[in-house]
Amino acid sequence: MANFSESIVNQRFKLVFEELDRTNRIKGKSDIAKKLDTYNHVVNSILKGQRNVTVEQLTKLFHIYGLNSNYMFGLSEEMFLMNHPANADLSVKHVSEVHLYGRNNIKLVPNLARAGDALNPNNRESVDEFPRFSVPGLDGDLWAFQISGDSMLPTITNGDKIICEKLEVSEPIRDNQVYVIVSDVVVAKRVQQIRSDNQVTSFRLISDNSDVYKPYEIDVEDIRHILRVKCRLTSHSIA
Repeated sequence: MANFSESIVNQRFKLVFEELDRTNRIKGKSDIAKKLDTYNHVVNSILKGQRNVTVEQLTKLFHIYGLNSNYMFGLSEEMFLMNHPANADLSVKHVSEVHLYGRNNIKLVPNLARAGDALNPNNRESVDEFPRFSVPGLDGDLWAFQISGDSMLPTITNGDKIICEKLEVSEPIRDNQVYVIVSDVVVAKRVQQIRSDNQVTSFRLISDNSDVYKPYEIDVEDIRHILRVKCRLTSHSIA
């Protein structure tokens, strides 16, 4: 299957989708699919790099949301045209955020305990207060958390920051990879899927510091969010 994710237009479409969703100008994939006169699975395929945005879809984005065509082709960092009627009500604060979006695309949650609230789409106010930063090569709507504790030593050290991407409910996960699991608590662990009748019913959560922290299981229905850990930032020097 062809990979269309290298296209600048497709990369920018994903950032536009995330910004429209973040600011509640759309209500998910089905909403923007309806606006673009297409289907939910088409939008999903574009976001996953499995197909290209069409000229007709771009034209609708320009018209409906006042999207800056130069932004879509990588010629500008201004996502929206502020003189377009669709953007007349955007505040000055929001305008500055939009211009920076795509560079400062990583939101730093102060600690893992706040992750559950931060990932709640109805709790945007507190999220707007989080520091934002960027890392070369890490695009998209990402979250960073500071780790406290030694349960994932030596892979993740106390004080490290991990950068994660939130997964859709239907997205598959890979056994033995590190994820952030949000339930009534928030943990970073290696995950193994436990199946019954070919259905994943629970996860086994495994600490790398296994001499001290033993594996345990959590039911899928108790999980609120799953985030894939893409990388870590550490202040520890190489010995």
